[in-house]
Formats: sequence, C-alpha cells, structure tokens
Amino acid sequence: MLNYTFIMEFISSILRMSTPLILVGMAAVIGAKANVLCVAYEGMMLCAALGGVLGSAYSHSLLVGVLCGMAGGIFIAAIFAYFVLYLDARPLLSGLALNTLANGGTLYLVYLLTGMKQNTSNLVSLKFPIVHIPVIENIPVLGGLVSGHNLMVYIAFISVVFVWFLINKTSLGIRIQAVGKNPDAAASVGVNVRKTKFIALLLSGILASFGGMYLSMGYLPYFTTDMAAGRGFIAIAAQNMGVGNPILTMIFSMIFGSAMAVGNVAQSYRLPSQFASMAPYLLTIISMWIMGIRTRKKRLKAGRAGL
Repeated sequence: MLNYTFIMEFISSILRMSTPLILVGMAAVIGAKANVLCVAYEGMMLCAALGGVLGSAYSHSLLVGVLCGMAGGIFIAAIFAYFVLYLDARPLLSGLALNTLANGGTLYLVYLLTGMKQNTSNLVSLKFPIVHIPVIENIPVLGGLVSGHNLMVYIAFISVVFVWFLINKTSLGIRIQAVGKNPDAAASVGVNVRKTKFIALLLSGILASFGGMYLSMGYLPYFTTDMAAGRGFIAIAAQNMGVGNPILTMIFSMIFGSAMAVGNVAQSYRLPSQFASMAPYLLTIISMWIMGIRTRKKRLKAGRAGL
C-alpha cells in the first residue's frame, strides 16, 4: 500500500513538473517551424505568471486572470517579433534582453502594487481547479493516473494535439512551415513572410503564457521572483531533442519533468537540496551533448556523401 501511494505520488509529481515544460515546448515547436530562434519564453512565462495573479486577485475572476496572463505573454512575444522581424535585431540578444527585462520588471511591479520584494503571497489570487473525471476517478489505478489533476495538466496534453493539428492540418500551419523552410519560395506564391512569422510568435506567446500561469496559479498559489527558473530553456532543449515533432517534444518534456521529480524525491531521502536543483539542468546538458554528437555525425556523413 505504501509502495502504491509512493508510485502514484511520484507520477503526479512528474505530471506537475512536466506541465509547464510541455506547454512551453509546444510554443517552441511553433517558433522552430517558423525558423525563428526565440529564447524569450522565460520572459513570456514571467509576465504571464504575474499577469494571471494580479488579474485574478483584483477582479476575483479566473477568466480575467487568464486573459491578463495571456496579455502579458503576448506582450513580450509581440515585442520580440517586432524587434526581430521588422527591426532586424539579433534574435538571441533580443530574447535575452526581454528575459532580463521581464525578470526585473515583474519584480518591480510586484513591489509597486503589493509592497512585497519577493512574491505576491499577500494577494488572494485564484487557482486553476482540480479536475475529477466522473466514473473514471473511481476505477482503481486508472482513476489515480487520469483523474484528480490540475486543469492545466489536461490543457498541456490537449496543446500537443492542437499544435500537431495546427502544423499539419491547417493552411496557417502549412504557411508557417513554408516560411520556415524557404521564405523566398513562400513569398513568391504570395505568402506574407513577416506576417506569418509574427502570427507564429504570437501563438507561441499564448502557449508559453499558459505555462507561466500554471506556475503561479496551479503549481504555487502566488507569483515569486524568477519562478520560471530556466524552464523556458529546458523546453527549448526538449523541442530540439524532439526535432520539432510535438509528440517527441512532449516525451522529452516529460523526461526532463521526471528529472525534476526525482530531484524532489531525493530531498525526502535527505540528499542535498542542490541535487534537486541540479538534476534537470544536468540532464539538459547531457541531452544537448548527445544531440550535438548526433548532428555532427550527420554533417560528416553528408559531407562524405557530397564528396
């Protein structure tokens, strides 16, 4: 019985840790399909996390909180898109600058509105509800696996289906892939390359916003400084490992989420807390190292074939 409880708690922990990674991973998939190097997901998450808390706390409406959170994420995405697509700024520098701006800006806004210097714990903000699925929740084992999770957990998995359908089955998705693969060819048949990439980045902003709102309205009941904690970069790594495939990106996001869950479990065995913090990033570095080796082998093989 104790083993069963431990296993179910561990699975729930994996789902909690993986949810923001999956959502931001799907955002990264859309950005990658448009061939835009976007590293501003951390900034989108932070602004959305704070926007959701403030919107729900002052309006006492979860819907208003969600809209405010989405507005925060879209705001960062729109700024990034404008600088990169219309001002020809370097994507990497623009993304890092926006992440820094969001990190400091959200903290300053928290201080102005609440007087707190680290978090919004003195605000009574709303949380996403826990979903109990009728009938299924009463089924042994299956009920514990499928039912009783935060609403955002289900939205995260729905987002995988949404992104797959968007990319492969809609005209917008086809245009996004076209401008990503060959913008000149896409422009020659009347596709507005900048507009299409701009829309792709706004969609990425919406998905990343949900990842951020989950952190402050699902995982925790308040906003705290730098609560994204590198999850945006981990999601980018998951997208790279998944080579832009939504299903594979979800799988690698859950692998990284499992590393976070293992780190948390390790603390219960009195292992250093630094291990919990280090585990997901160490796995990310190892994964990127493996991907680098794989990419290098492909390039060498292509070079030899060319000779």
